[in-house]
Amino acid sequence: VQLQASGGGLVQAGGSLRLSCVISGGSLSSYAMGWFRQAPGKEREFVAAIVWSGTMTSVADSAKGRFSISRDNARDTVYLQMNSLKPEDTAVYSCAAHRHPYSRSETPSDCDYWGQGTQVTVSS
Repeated sequence: VQLQASGGGLVQAGGSLRLSCVISGGSLSSYAMGWFRQAPGKEREFVAAIVWSGTMTSVADSAKGRFSISRDNARDTVYLQMNSLKPEDTAVYSCAAHRHPYSRSETPSDCDYWGQGTQVTVSS
């Protein structure tokens, strides 16, 4: 299973970005998915998670009301919509897959597969 994240970039504070993560070598519907981020000098932290069907999601407190996670199993793609971005959202964002289809774990070590990250930079 391989994950490919895209959609990062440079945006001004208050702007929006939508990240995408495409799975290959497997069917997205077999996995719960999560987004994590890591800023320079900091540990990787949970951002959002979604179960295999899309019927349940979790979002980190720091992102609630601004970020949302969704998925399109037919397109093997999971999304992270980020609105009202702040400079503190600057980080490398990575998608991850859980073999347990109902997992919404916030622990990076619980994830089974990882994609490469995509850089998000928010300027003030």
